[in-house]
Amino acid sequence: MKKWMWLFTLVLFGATIASGKSTRLVTSWKNPEYTGARFRKILVLGMSDKPGVRADFEDVLSKLVARDGVEAIPGNTILLRPEGTKLDLNYLKTQIRDFKIDGVIVSRLVKVETNVTYIPGQAYTMPYPYYRSFYGYYGAVYPVVYSPDYLREDKTVRIETNVYDTRSPDGEIVWTGISDTFNPRSADKAIDAVSKLIAQELQKESIL
Repeated sequence: MKKWMWLFTLVLFGATIASGKSTRLVTSWKNPEYTGARFRKILVLGMSDKPGVRADFEDVLSKLVARDGVEAIPGNTILLRPEGTKLDLNYLKTQIRDFKIDGVIVSRLVKVETNVTYIPGQAYTMPYPYYRSFYGYYGAVYPVVYSPDYLREDKTVRIETNVYDTRSPDGEIVWTGISDTFNPRSADKAIDAVSKLIAQELQKESIL
């Protein structure tokens, strides 16, 4: 579980499958009252008590959202703090002001859910009339013999991601989303899939 109490503060979204079949958007919302100009300098933050995972996420997503006219800054490059300590809010505000950051993408891990499903084996049925030939018998019985029941464990990682405009005094929300990643093979795989999904969605919504 600690391996997953990583990263993100992220944001995931809804009802369409993107960035691979294992990651999908659950829900998303764009502020209809937002009228701000396009961002020029974006801070990417992953909220996690694991510096390594947090940095990996920030680095991957920053590369995906950066483009001509838009600079993306990983939080780990300007927000320095010892492991296990909280980020001081005044320090954060100062860094955002000093680096002239006008937008923030922040993600967090919402939950990791594990479901165990019982998969029954293939029921035995009398293979008559397949007994009449060896090949008929073997073809009918083989899958029964080698299909025992078992337990299947499925893991779902849910991430929330928010986008804020820091040109306003308190940081106006622009967009929010929730995503689910199913059975990720590793934290790195989950980071890649979620980052691609976020970048694609923000581009589609004309936020980037």
